[in-house]
Amino acid sequence: MSNKRWAACLLGVLLLLATGATLSIIGQAPATTTQQQRKTSPPYTGDLTIFDYPERDQKLHINQLMDLLGINSGKSVADIGAGSGWFTVRAARRVLPAGTVYAVDINPDAIQYIEDRAKKEELSNIKTLLGTSDDPRVPSDSVDAVLLLKTYHEVAQPVELMKRLRASLRPDARVGIIDRKGNGENHGVDKQVVIREVESAGYKLVEEHDDLVKDDKMDYFLIFVPK
Repeated sequence: MSNKRWAACLLGVLLLLATGATLSIIGQAPATTTQQQRKTSPPYTGDLTIFDYPERDQKLHINQLMDLLGINSGKSVADIGAGSGWFTVRAARRVLPAGTVYAVDINPDAIQYIEDRAKKEELSNIKTLLGTSDDPRVPSDSVDAVLLLKTYHEVAQPVELMKRLRASLRPDARVGIIDRKGNGENHGVDKQVVIREVESAGYKLVEEHDDLVKDDKMDYFLIFVPK
């Protein structure tokens, strides 16, 4: 073989090896693109008694709200971001005698507050759960209705939380979200942001009842079902 042909063959082999190494590196490289996390509000850690004021039942039309979520005797309910247990105890009375309410919060003080309240009000059908920012830790296939009452804007990882919640839902379960218009960090979040995120987690918006939640046109009430 001539020197020129030998050199040409050697160059071809080197090019093939270099191409293969480059493809191997590309194939092994981890994805570096991540979705930017939107702003959220810090979870409330103050005085829990502020949520229990006489006019709140009327402002939220609580009985109509529970009707729309299908909360009645024998049903199982999850109150995510339960806080003082204001909604928890009302749902617990509604589902008696055989129903259960899971009171979920990431604040251990809120969990203790609800446990003490349940004992005081003699509601043995309340079960407290210490959740996380991305997992409510509600048992699988256990609930018929869920409510996030002025909580969604505080959830640091809302899409992940809603995805994990789906495993907890029974057939025909309904998920209600009541929140306030805002930019995420001012204790409110835009309605369209909520709809987009929840739908991306595997849900479908089926009803809106903004007229039931206060009269200042700042709050909204959305009902979702799993897709």
